[in-house]
Amino acid sequence: QVDVVESGGGLVQAGGSLRLSCAASGSIFSINSMNWYRQTPGKQRDLVAALTSGGLTNYANSVKGRFTISRDNAKNTVYLQMNSLKPEDTAVYYCYVEVYDGKYQHAYWGQGTQVTVSS
Repeated sequence: QVDVVESGGGLVQAGGSLRLSCAASGSIFSINSMNWYRQTPGKQRDLVAALTSGGLTNYANSVKGRFTISRDNAKNTVYLQMNSLKPEDTAVYYCYVEVYDGKYQHAYWGQGTQVTVSS
């Protein structure tokens, strides 16, 4: 079992910045990828940014140039630095982690953290 815990959400004015953190702990042999998704009421959960174990990144077009995903391997923690925030970035942000426990691959979601950007 792996626990995935996000933090760092909150209320910020448009143009401001926030940094989200996501820490994974538990039965982890290695982490294949750490990713951020976001969801607004009534809509599907969409990928915001992804980071593979090899360091490859992928961003949604809407956040390119504004958001940066990074990782601290020693802490099994991924960060999402969000700059130049817009009201349309308002959503619940979820961390999604793909891990290998030494035998099987598993995927886990965090509980989500609310980001609200006021205009």
